[in-house]
Amino acid sequence: MSGLILAGRRVLVIGGDVRAQRRLPGLLAADAEILLVAPQVSPAVEALAASGQLTWLPRSYDDEDLDDAWLVVVCAPGAELGARVARSADRRRIFCVAAESVDGSPSPGSVVLPPTGEYDGVSVGVLSRSPDRADSVRAALVEALRSGRVSEHDAEPVRPGVALVGGGPGDPELLTVRGSRLLARADVVVTDRLAPREVLEELGRNVEVIDASKIPYGRALPQGQINALLVEHARAGKFVVRLKGGDPFVYGRGYEEVIACTEAGVPVTVVPGVTSAIAGPAAAGVPVSHRGVAHEFVVVSAHVAPDHPDCLVDWTALGRLRGTIVLLMAVLNLAQVAETLIAAGRPADTPVTVVQDATTRIQRSVRATLSTVGRVVREQDVQPPAIVVVGPVAGLAPDVQSWKAAATNPVDEWCRRDEVTTTAPGPA
Repeated sequence: MSGLILAGRRVLVIGGDVRAQRRLPGLLAADAEILLVAPQVSPAVEALAASGQLTWLPRSYDDEDLDDAWLVVVCAPGAELGARVARSADRRRIFCVAAESVDGSPSPGSVVLPPTGEYDGVSVGVLSRSPDRADSVRAALVEALRSGRVSEHDAEPVRPGVALVGGGPGDPELLTVRGSRLLARADVVVTDRLAPREVLEELGRNVEVIDASKIPYGRALPQGQINALLVEHARAGKFVVRLKGGDPFVYGRGYEEVIACTEAGVPVTVVPGVTSAIAGPAAAGVPVSHRGVAHEFVVVSAHVAPDHPDCLVDWTALGRLRGTIVLLMAVLNLAQVAETLIAAGRPADTPVTVVQDATTRIQRSVRATLSTVGRVVREQDVQPPAIVVVGPVAGLAPDVQSWKAAATNPVDEWCRRDEVTTTAPGPA
């Protein structure tokens, strides 16, 4: 939070509301010994105290609290209190951070903390006469570091190896910060058709891009060949990013690639991604869980039919569930899956929502029931990639009243009394 080395040194924090919540993360990251004095604190601050990350004295400030402190941070309201603490700290030669004045007059404190940010071991702080400008410059610098747009001449060199990066459900803005940073440092990118395509335009001219797409029921690069490519380029001294759609470990064969790299002695890093199993329905306004509606959800691969000898899914058990079933790779076998679930006990009028090309500009949603979804998907010419949501949540309309009315479970009767102030998101 500043250039002060605070590890193991006492910092006195006065006040325990949201102002303290904004200051405490930096102090905790600096390994300071935090003594917080406040009659009341916010739930988040109380949780920090309960977990032993700071010491909370539930009372008003006393000048003796400054004893043994190296720094005091005033987060409590009131100009008089800030001035009093600042005077007492000056007499003891203790640096003091006081709240900014409302009328623009100078702060009574002896330290001004700039807006700061940190990324990958680099801390950025910006001082300006205009606090708003300092905030905006700080945000721009941190974003530049995260995206790799800032040249880091002294940064740790990239070592040969492989990073399995989950690219998210399709929208490039849902790629994680870490994934974006590693892509900016890649020598080779092995991608597939479900990874966010737009990020390839941002790669350097010397980056080699290898298409490892698998077209459903069509052309596909064998997994063994993909594994060999990762190992081959890493052994050649390259940093390889394997860019995959969704999350590498959710039906992405990511662990197979980890095994291949490990057996070949190639260092491998896994960067989790936003899984389409949850993000896809959310983008279409369908929550996979909702109070009083669904207390569980399962994610199922339906790339083989229920009666296929290679099928590992217990469809009978799924038919007895009352919650949400999210089906991936299910378009081809959806009609048979629906029939199997009905035969196993799932009501034929159970709502179903199918989301095609979730989070992309061509996203579309189709609604049906278990008894009609096979026909509807065929008539609407739904094509992969598509996520299928089965269960009461798939029937929720994006308006407050329908969400509240859906909560029919007596155990969750209280949720219908909540004041709901937001509406469900619409399609991307």
